[in-house]
Amino acid sequence: MHVVMFGDQHLATLGGAQVSMRLQKKFLERAGHTVTVVAPAPHGPARQRIIGGDDALVDLPSIPITPDREYSFSWPGRRTDRFVDAAMEGRPPVDLVHVQGDFWAAFIGHRFAARHGLPVVHTMHNRVDVGVEATTPFPALVLAVLNWWQQRAVAGPLRMPGRDGWTYQRRFAELADAVTVPSSHFARRLEENGVVPGGTRAAKRGVDVVWNGIDDDLLDEVRATAALEREPGLPRFVWLGRMSPEKRLLPFLEAVAESGVAADVTVVGGGAQLRAAQRIVEERRPAASVSFAGRLSYPETLQTIQRADAVVQTSIGFETQGMTIFEAASVGTPSIVSDPDLAHELGSGLWPVAGDADAAAEVSALAEALRRAAADIEAGTAPEPDPDIRERFRQSSRTAAMVEVYDRVRS
Repeated sequence: MHVVMFGDQHLATLGGAQVSMRLQKKFLERAGHTVTVVAPAPHGPARQRIIGGDDALVDLPSIPITPDREYSFSWPGRRTDRFVDAAMEGRPPVDLVHVQGDFWAAFIGHRFAARHGLPVVHTMHNRVDVGVEATTPFPALVLAVLNWWQQRAVAGPLRMPGRDGWTYQRRFAELADAVTVPSSHFARRLEENGVVPGGTRAAKRGVDVVWNGIDDDLLDEVRATAALEREPGLPRFVWLGRMSPEKRLLPFLEAVAESGVAADVTVVGGGAQLRAAQRIVEERRPAASVSFAGRLSYPETLQTIQRADAVVQTSIGFETQGMTIFEAASVGTPSIVSDPDLAHELGSGLWPVAGDADAAAEVSALAEALRRAAADIEAGTAPEPDPDIRERFRQSSRTAAMVEVYDRVRS
């Protein structure tokens, strides 16, 4: 079949959704399907990452929207509609539209499907209300504008009143023949708020859970280089992610200092809070050695995770899957997990952090979890991840699960 995917950002840019889409494209093509990916043309560093051409990518006219020009925006409207339709000429007939964006990609993708009478699978990667609140200064206004824009830009039964994130996602679900998400806890939240597929081909009213996966080849390569025994030394903790408030890097570093543990701590990633993070380390002078590795390639990131004794996950209520802890479990590394939903999803191979809304209590609880983990690591009694996760997390199995969804909405 020929699947056309629509993404908010180009596959060359950084981000979990882009990693997932790249893998989906690779393994769908490996299974014999044709994939076209429609997304804003890249600018800045993302453009430099593109090596050679890929005829499967349709780069929409776009403008950069971040100071580093990493991310860009394409305006949904008739001009973009004509551009997409022209780009599809000469390609195989389209069998299905897979929307994998929450903003302009969703508008553009649903408009394309409506024009051509195609079934739609909509993967929701983000909880929009939490994401907007965490990343914009006036979230209520932004959500109101998004809802207003959605009702005017997207054809279909968008009569539902509301100005919040759930209403916004509910309207897109109403246009979709299937809605998929990367975790059961996110699916539960969507269903509780009425975000369920309502398209004419929707075979059921529930949300499908299809995990984001890990590249089979890379996983096998990384595991083949794994040491049979733990390398001697202090407990090794690694924190990975974007350095922004919702990821809670700063409370983690405060907890490292408060814990008093002697450990090697590696922080992987970049973002606006880098200087603030470095300042905490300089001022608090923790017993642990803290290093900032910056942004790493995906293979380097997986190798860093495998060499660690524990991955530390600190965001709460923001992640819809929490990829890093599943990547860690896949290579045999346990995790310290702050979000109770993610801890429940992972199931085993973790140290849970006692939850509390109070900021000081949150730091203290995380510090206690670090002390427990360090003691278990040094004693050789660290919890072991469920080996079944490694097989369930492989992209080949995730692609097979998604193809089942595709086949259902096409029948």
